[in-house]
Amino acid sequence: MKGRAGLFWRVGKMHRKAARFSAITTLHLSNKVKEMTTPVTTLNLPFGLTFADLYHREGLLKLDQVFLEFLQIRNKDLSDQYTRARQGESSGESALLLSLSPLVNQFIGALFEEEAASSLRQEHQKFAIILEVNRQFVQRVAIKQYPASIAASFEGASLRQVLEAYTNPDDEQALAEQILTWLAASENYQSELDLASRYTAWAVQTEEGQRYHRGQSLYAVPHKLDSDHLIPVEPTGSHGAWQLPEGHRRLRDGFSLTDEGLSRESALHQAHYCIWCHHQGKDSCSKGLKPKKPEEGGGRFQKNSFGTSLVGCPLEQKISEMNEVKSQGLSLAALSIIMIDNPMVPATGHRICNDCMKACIYQKQDPVNIPGVETQILKEVLSLSWGVEIYSLLTRWNPLNFQRPVLLPDSGYKVLVVGTGPAGFTLAHHLMNDGHTVAAIDGLKIEPLPSEISGVDLDGQRVPFQPIKSFHKIEEDLHSRMNSGFGGVAEYGITVRWDKNFLKLIRLTLERRSNFGLFGGVRFGGTLTIDQAFELGFDHIALCMGAGSPTLIPMKNSLAPGVRQASDFLMALQLTGAAKESSLANLQLRLPVVVIGGGLTAIDTATEAMAYYPVQVEKFARRYHELAEIYGEESVRACWTPQDHEVAKEFLEHAKVLQQERHQAQSEGRLPNFLNHEEVAKALEEGISILDQITPEGVEVDAYGHAAGLTVRHSGERLTLPARAVLVAAGTRPNINLTYDVPHQLVVNGQTFQAVDETGLPVQPERLAKPEIPYVLMDVRASKKAVSFFGDMHPSFAGNVVKAMGSAKQGYPVISRFLRKTPASPVPGFSLL
Repeated sequence: MKGRAGLFWRVGKMHRKAARFSAITTLHLSNKVKEMTTPVTTLNLPFGLTFADLYHREGLLKLDQVFLEFLQIRNKDLSDQYTRARQGESSGESALLLSLSPLVNQFIGALFEEEAASSLRQEHQKFAIILEVNRQFVQRVAIKQYPASIAASFEGASLRQVLEAYTNPDDEQALAEQILTWLAASENYQSELDLASRYTAWAVQTEEGQRYHRGQSLYAVPHKLDSDHLIPVEPTGSHGAWQLPEGHRRLRDGFSLTDEGLSRESALHQAHYCIWCHHQGKDSCSKGLKPKKPEEGGGRFQKNSFGTSLVGCPLEQKISEMNEVKSQGLSLAALSIIMIDNPMVPATGHRICNDCMKACIYQKQDPVNIPGVETQILKEVLSLSWGVEIYSLLTRWNPLNFQRPVLLPDSGYKVLVVGTGPAGFTLAHHLMNDGHTVAAIDGLKIEPLPSEISGVDLDGQRVPFQPIKSFHKIEEDLHSRMNSGFGGVAEYGITVRWDKNFLKLIRLTLERRSNFGLFGGVRFGGTLTIDQAFELGFDHIALCMGAGSPTLIPMKNSLAPGVRQASDFLMALQLTGAAKESSLANLQLRLPVVVIGGGLTAIDTATEAMAYYPVQVEKFARRYHELAEIYGEESVRACWTPQDHEVAKEFLEHAKVLQQERHQAQSEGRLPNFLNHEEVAKALEEGISILDQITPEGVEVDAYGHAAGLTVRHSGERLTLPARAVLVAAGTRPNINLTYDVPHQLVVNGQTFQAVDETGLPVQPERLAKPEIPYVLMDVRASKKAVSFFGDMHPSFAGNVVKAMGSAKQGYPVISRFLRKTPASPVPGFSLL
C-alpha cells in the first residue's frame, strides 16, 4: 500500500486488531488472519510464561501476578506495603523502592535465567575494596600527609619500582587489597604505608601521575570547582584563541564511537561518591536546587554563577535511589528505577544531558557524574544474555512503577505523533502505555529494520519476530552504520560522541508494539494536513517537529560558496552518508574551518568538520587515482574549472601527507595524528581552539567568489581569520513552519505557537523545563479535538534532548485527560479486513 490511503488503512487495521492479536503471533494475509507460532527455541521463560506473553497486556498481567505471588512468598510485610503503594495509599516511596530492589533484581534475573546478573553483583562487591581504600586512605591520609607542593618532587617511577616488591602498583585492585592488609596492622607497616602514601600522592596530585593512572578509581578524588576556570585551557597565540595543552588531547580517526563512557568501576565509584541525599529530601539533582530563603524571591530554583536555573533532571528521574541501588550491584533493579521516569533511557545519559549534574548537591566540588552512571547501568543490562528483551520488557511492565506497572487496556483513541525525535518517540511510548493507538510520521525516509527482529516486513505487515539474545548482534560500527532516518536530532544532529545503536533499541521497543505504526516520507502540512488527519479518524495530533529555521547572521557575502548553516552541514554529513568510504555524496569542505557559535551544535560541528576532512580528501585522492589509471589524468581533468584544479591540488597534497602519517602511526603502533563545561572539554581534547567575544562582520571571498576568510570584531579590533569554510551555528528559532502551509489556522505568539488551556483559552507557558502547569495544547476545536506541541517547538521545553523528553512525560497526561472528554472517532477502512 502506498500513499496516504494506504497509510491510514494500516492504522485502522492496526487499531482494530491491537486488542485481539499479539504483534508476535499474528500475520496479516490479504483478508484473513493466520495464527503463527514464533520460533522461540533459544528463550525459555519460567513460571509458565512464553515470549509472546511479554508483548501483550494479557500476558503481562499474568507476569505481574507471578511477581505478586513471588513477593508475597518472600516477604509478606513488604508485599502488603507494595500493594498499598500501587493503590496510591503509601508514603515513603524511596524507602520502598530500596527495599524492593533486591527482590526485583532476583525476579527479573530468574525470569530470563540470567546467572550473570548475580555475578555482576559479586563483581561490584569486590570493587568496593578499591572504594574503601580511596575514601579511608587516599583522601584522608595520603594527600593530606603529602600535599601537591611536596608530591611534585616525588619520582613516580622510582616509587613504583619499590612497590613492586610487595604488589603490582598498576593493578588498583591488588594495591588496594595490599593497603588494607597494611592498615589492619598499621603499627607493623609504617614504612610500607608511607611508601603507599607517597606513591598515591604522586598519582593523584601531579600531571604525570594523573596521566599514568587516568580512569582508575583508586586515585580519583573530587576537585574544587572554579567557575572561571572549569577547563585548563591556554592561549594559542593566534588572536588570543584558547585550547587545551598538548598533553590533554586525544587522537581521533574517522566516525566510530569517540567516547565509550565510564567503565563499570568508574560508574560504581561515582555511585558511591553520591551521598544519596534522597534520605534527607535534598536530592536536588532530580528535583532541582531550591533557594535557601524562598521568601526572598528569585524564582523556584537557585541559579548558578552563569545565571542558569538549577532545575535538575527535566524528567525528575530518581537519581539518588538509582545510585544507592547501583552501589549494591543491583543493576537490573537500578535500571528499573531509572525507567520509572525515563523509560527511553537509551536516549539520555552520557554525553547527552547534564542538567542533573549542574544541580548536584556538590556545588563547590566535582558533581557526581550521573549521566555516566545511568548509561553504564543500561550497558551492563544490555551486556547480559537477553539484555535487549529485559530492557524492552521494562518499557511495558515495570514493577517499581507504582502508578502504572502494566500498560493500560485499549482505549480506542488514536493519536498522530508528528516527528520521531526525542519528544516524539517518548510521547509515543507513554501514549501507548496509556492504551492509545499511535501512528508516528516523519518527513525523513525511514529505512526498514530486519523483519526478524522488528516484527514488520517491507510491506509494513506484522510478522513473527525473534527474541534478541545479544545486543552485540544488532550493533553496528558508527563509521559504517546505515542512517535509518528515525530519531530526529538524535539521528542527524548528535554526533558519534553518542552510541547511535541506542536509537535502534528505542525503535525496536516501539515498532514491535501492535498499537504502533511508523511512516516515513510524510511531510506534515504538505503530504498530510491537520484537517485531513482529523477527517481520517485521528482523535488528537501531537506536534514534535523539532527546531525551526536557523538564526541568520547579518554579514556580507553570507551566501558565498563555503558558507553554510551548521545544522545543514551536520545533516548532510550524517543523512547522506558523506563520511562513509562507499558514499558518493557531494559535501565539500576546505581548510581552514571557522565555526560561528558557542553552543553544542557549534561544538559538534567543529569536531565533525575536523574528523570529516581527512576522510574527504583521502576518498577524493583514491577515486582520482583509480579514474586516472583507467582513463588517464588528462581525460579526468578535461572538464575541470580553474577552481576545480586549485581544490584538487589541495586535496591531493593533503591526502599524501595524511597517508604518510598513517604509515608512520602504524609503524609506531598508535592512532594517526591528523589535526592538531563537559562537551567543550571533550571537543578541546580533539584539538579545536576557541576565540570568544567576537562579532562576525563579513565573509571575504577569493577570485572565484569562494569563502577565503571571516572578518570579525574582537576586543575593539577588526581581524580577518583565514576560512575556506564558514559554518554558522547561531541557534535556531521555534518551528512554526506549519503557519506557511495553513496561514490562518494556527495562532502564533511571538516566535512560537500560542498555547491554550483545556478550554481553549490562551495561556502563557512558563519558560522553565519544569513548569508548574504544563500547557501543551495549542489548538482546541469545536469538535473537541485538539493539537498539542512539544520539545523544541514549545517555549518551556526547547533547548536539549532531555527537555524534549520531559515535555512528553509532563504532557501525555494532558492528552489522555483531554481525549477522555469525548468518544473515540471511528477509523475508515475497517471493512478492508
